[in-house]
Amino acid sequence: MTSLIIKQITSRCGLRTYEKCVRLCWIRPLCASTKDRGAATKSERRSNAPKIYTKTGDKGFSSTFTGERRPKEDGVFEALGATDELSCAIGLAREFCMDHGHAFIEELEKIQCVLQDVGSNIATPRSSARQSHINKTMFSGQPISDLECWIDKYTEELPPLTNFILPSGGKSSAALHVARSVCRRAERSVAPIVRSGEVDAEVAQFLNRLSDYLFTIARYAAMKEGSKETIYRRPE
Repeated sequence: MTSLIIKQITSRCGLRTYEKCVRLCWIRPLCASTKDRGAATKSERRSNAPKIYTKTGDKGFSSTFTGERRPKEDGVFEALGATDELSCAIGLAREFCMDHGHAFIEELEKIQCVLQDVGSNIATPRSSARQSHINKTMFSGQPISDLECWIDKYTEELPPLTNFILPSGGKSSAALHVARSVCRRAERSVAPIVRSGEVDAEVAQFLNRLSDYLFTIARYAAMKEGSKETIYRRPE
């Protein structure tokens, strides 16, 4: 358990803060007897447990995976925040979709896992990364192919789109449209750092396909639930 905690905190804080992270973890002395260990009170265990806050960002700077300190408004952290928000939006939409047993629920979970990999790649700017960093966070093109396959599969079942539609079609569909719009923002935030060579180009491609996928399954969810989508009409 201790090693797992160390690994998780190390990933978050960066490799240079490994020793600090170890100090945060509660490691019982190997020579402590069973009786001594059992005598520890709940309050003592609580006070020695690793804390979620590190206070390292209090001055407006944060660390990348490479250990580099950058301002929190840096493009890397903007992209990380947008990607995190996207995963949250997909998670919320997935909860609505689970109520209806939609076929794509497992796909949404896989996508959230892939977004963690996207975040790892974004958090490893190439300008300060060593080869060991790059090897750990390289983003492959397979998730892009998966999205294209899923889009084609659901599109075959959908009626042709002949009008602009508004985000609608029930709670599942509407929530997926929200996730789609957040995905577009995440793509826009990633574009500059991809062009500068800091992030793999496949990350931007994945986000581009993902917004198309979310649009497709939003329509698919509305169709399966028998909910009517609202068609755009010019106000008179």
